Amino acid sequence: MLKAVKIEVLAHENDPEMKDISMNNITQLPEDAFKNSPFLEELQLAGNELSFIDPKALSGLKELKVLTLQNNQLRTVPSEAIRGLSALQSLRLDANHIAAVPEDSFEGLVQLRHLWLDDNSLAEVPVRPLSNLPTLQALTLALNRISGIPDFAFTNLSSLVVLHLHNNRIRNLSRHCFHGLDNLETLDLNYNNLEEFPEAIKALPSLKELGFHGNSISFIPDGAFSGNPLLRTVHLYDNPLSFVGTAAFRNLSDLHSLVIRGATMVRSFPNLKGTVRLESLTLTGTKISSIPHSLCQEQRALRTLDLSYNNIKDLPNFNGCRALEEISLQRNQISQIKEGTFQGLVSLQILDLSRNRIHEVHSSAFAKLGAITNLDVSFNALTSFPTEGLNGLNQLKLVGNFELKGALAAKDFVNLRSLSVPYAYQCCAFWGCESYASLHAAGDLQAHGGSKEPGKCRCAVRYAGWPSDADAGNLTGSTEREHGQVIIHCVPATGAFKPCEFLLGSWMIRLTVWFIFLVALLANLLVSVHSDCADEEDSFVSDSSEQVQACGRACFYQSRGFPLVRDAYHLPRARE
Repeated sequence: MLKAVKIEVLAHENDPEMKDISMNNITQLPEDAFKNSPFLEELQLAGNELSFIDPKALSGLKELKVLTLQNNQLRTVPSEAIRGLSALQSLRLDANHIAAVPEDSFEGLVQLRHLWLDDNSLAEVPVRPLSNLPTLQALTLALNRISGIPDFAFTNLSSLVVLHLHNNRIRNLSRHCFHGLDNLETLDLNYNNLEEFPEAIKALPSLKELGFHGNSISFIPDGAFSGNPLLRTVHLYDNPLSFVGTAAFRNLSDLHSLVIRGATMVRSFPNLKGTVRLESLTLTGTKISSIPHSLCQEQRALRTLDLSYNNIKDLPNFNGCRALEEISLQRNQISQIKEGTFQGLVSLQILDLSRNRIHEVHSSAFAKLGAITNLDVSFNALTSFPTEGLNGLNQLKLVGNFELKGALAAKDFVNLRSLSVPYAYQCCAFWGCESYASLHAAGDLQAHGGSKEPGKCRCAVRYAGWPSDADAGNLTGSTEREHGQVIIHCVPATGAFKPCEFLLGSWMIRLTVWFIFLVALLANLLVSVHSDCADEEDSFVSDSSEQVQACGRACFYQSRGFPLVRDAYHLPRARE
């Protein structure tokens, strides 16, 4: 445990403007602990065991601008000790056990800009003490036990820009609780117990970022954000939303990001008229069944569109959303992709259409997606798959389309690095260098990791388990190489019983099957000869039984012998 003497010694270190005595198990700051450091500007006392600070411990620190007291054992704000710190700009009191804030706590802190009171035991907003801080710009009261905010709680904080109230127990926000916060730009109400939409936010004309996800709000009325014309980001997810007014997000000309998840009773796409700068739109887990045809005429700045887990049946023409880079439409009820659906999306890189009911894709549906690298149409009902325009793909997922039985051609996917298909044999086209020989001239093949020398071609396919999301992400937009080889991850993997080169995948299997067949053939011949030589009076098999046995043997020879004969016939030609 550091004594007052040790603290005094530390005060004579080389830097007269900053002292860091954090994590030293200090329990008390005695009187005049820093009397020899009059020019100290930053004092760090975090991570100690401080439970008491002498009223005169910090006296004389007229230049102190930063004081960190987080992660200590304080149970009340040391109001008398900090009262005279007129130059203080940043005060950290977070992660203590503060349950009381005396009314005179912040008197004299005329330059304080940042105050941390989060992760304490406050049961209410310290209204009176905060009124002494007209220059405060950032305040965090998160991770406390606050259950409500009264009217005019922050009325004297006209300079406040950031207010964090997340992870409390707030159920009620009085109508005028944010009165006076004319310059507030960021409000964090996430993870509280709010049951009604906070109408009080209409008093925040400068608000740009609003978060109240993780509450119990079920209803967002029309005009909910009419008092927040500068709003840029709204996060509403993890609320049991049953209704969102169709005009709730109209005329928010600066809104860049809108996230609504799990609004299970919402059936209509929100009206976004006048909200023309959206870059990211997420509407998932609703009952929306259609997308407005005017979406891309109104949202030309849209870059990310996530409409997964809805009931969408038909897709509009996305022409106009030329900035779109990612579209997620998985788990809907889409049945077909028309020719012009994705026409004009010159920036689109990622398209997810998995787990729908798609049975038809127009042959030119992807023809003009020049930038696309990732395409997922897995778990649909495809019987054919168009490849026009997909030569730039890095990742393709077709698994789960069990009626898709045709082979893929390697020449259509010259940049492919990850592939999943319904059947193992569909990986065979990407199995070896022969696949690439038709794609490139001899010089180009070398550039793709191949070799012009016979027998030394280094082009290869790696059969692997399904790559993780992180691996898949690393594949996107890049050429993966290992020791000069072009590596393609392909699932399901081929093998001895799912071969590419021969009907039977290895000589061991071939010889074993031939041996069993020949032994069975020999045994049946011996039985037939023995049966013919037997005395007629000893025969107990009727003519009809003999016919059945003969038929059975014929079927056996045909079913076992035909594949073996076919394998032997094609063996010299299999590689071709």
